[in-house]
Amino acid sequence: MLRIQREANGEVVLRISGRLDGENLAELKKLIGSEGEGRRIILDLRELTLVDHEAVGFLGECDSDGITLQNCRAYICEWMARQRDRK
Repeated sequence: MLRIQREANGEVVLRISGRLDGENLAELKKLIGSEGEGRRIILDLRELTLVDHEAVGFLGECDSDGITLQNCRAYICEWMARQRDRK
């Protein structure tokens, strides 16, 4: 199950809880895409419990695109780094 809470006060914080995988990734992409240009976006991953290969690839793209990944677990950061090194 995935839950996303949105908070905004100059910047947009999306708090992600639960599992993020290829099946529910479209929901997060849609929320990010709906934010206006120039708004700072932060993904708070503190309560993210499980990710799959597709989700890690997307989070890596977010990081490269300037979206801040906050409270990212070490295993996810390492997985993103390995994917970047392979490219």
